[in-house]
Amino acid sequence: MPSNKSVSDAPIIQFTNCRILRSHQLQREDLWVREQKILNPEKLFFDEKGSADIQVDCKDSIIAPGFIDVQINGGFGVDFSLATDDFKSGLDLVSQKILSHGVTSFCPTLVTSPPSVYHQVLPQISIRNGGAHGAGILAGAHLEGPFISKEKKGAHPEHCLRTFEEGAFQDLLATYGSLERVRIVTLAPEMKRSSEVIQELTKQGICVSLGHSVANLCQAEEAVQHGATFITHLFNAMLPFHHRDPGIVGLLTSDRIPAGRRVFYGMISDGIHTNPAALRIAHRAHPKGLVLVTDAIAGMGLAPGRHTLGQQVVEIDGLNTYIAGNGSVATMDTCVRHFQEATGCSVETALEAASLHPAQLLGIEHKKGTLNYDSDADFLMLTDSLYVQATYIAGEEVWRQEALGM
Repeated sequence: MPSNKSVSDAPIIQFTNCRILRSHQLQREDLWVREQKILNPEKLFFDEKGSADIQVDCKDSIIAPGFIDVQINGGFGVDFSLATDDFKSGLDLVSQKILSHGVTSFCPTLVTSPPSVYHQVLPQISIRNGGAHGAGILAGAHLEGPFISKEKKGAHPEHCLRTFEEGAFQDLLATYGSLERVRIVTLAPEMKRSSEVIQELTKQGICVSLGHSVANLCQAEEAVQHGATFITHLFNAMLPFHHRDPGIVGLLTSDRIPAGRRVFYGMISDGIHTNPAALRIAHRAHPKGLVLVTDAIAGMGLAPGRHTLGQQVVEIDGLNTYIAGNGSVATMDTCVRHFQEATGCSVETALEAASLHPAQLLGIEHKKGTLNYDSDADFLMLTDSLYVQATYIAGEEVWRQEALGM
């Protein structure tokens, strides 16, 4: 048989005895990887006459795309909204620790802060691929505020909130310092001059999310027509659903969404921030838009106690309870399992809510969030109960659950 090296010197890895999430279904077939990409075995067999250099027995595991967390404020004692001298080391720590929870890419999130914090922190967020060092920061930061509603500020410090003045977009630029490393901006669409800001952010390829808002449905629809594509933690920090004016929640079934546009919405599926009944309502109304987020704060992965969220001090009471505002301490794999249990959805649906959908939101589904041929080989091995057994980035194992009882 001709050598594989006729096409590439890189080794071909064959993952066998597994069920792969592809085309919205778990399919019993092998996964082939070469040069950090998912390989098409038909081309390998018939065009190259090649074969595997390495075989990995997955022992009947599920193989799914790596999780993507587009709203994570920190964890393991690290707060992304604190401008510290060792910010980069803190960012590295979180990116390494979340590998064990299946997260292979994320958007570090800053809550409402003084301009000086954005100016100091954002230049230190380097967009980078994932690897053994930790999950990748592929798209940039998520800036949640400060252009949000005082009435729905949640845990965001009121003295740091801002409105759009004359020259609204220039005001936003002055606040953040730069948009070079920014991927998502959460704002309240009912604010004056928000439409021009949404349009300009969208032109620059930045995802605009609606949240911490008292907007009515008409204002929310207008924001979407100007380019907004996301809702920050649905139901939390917004007007409650009302049958005469459902507010931002109404976007899930609105008939005024531009043709070809999909509105996505984040859900904190930790059993605390969103009642299971509300989770079911949202999922059944608009299943293809649901994006699981942790909204994790510095207390994630730590014992109960006092922790920070930007300029605020918060208290954790129990593993999944956050007192006095927004923020969660649930990990992404926990959110996936709770979502699947609460809604009764399929395993495939639960996994795609943490992988495919956030990739589609960020416009990176051609390389992340799927196991399609030629996509990046970022994937997980999971049990049938959706516990992470191993995490791979670019085809390399970066974390594995240690065997018990040895």
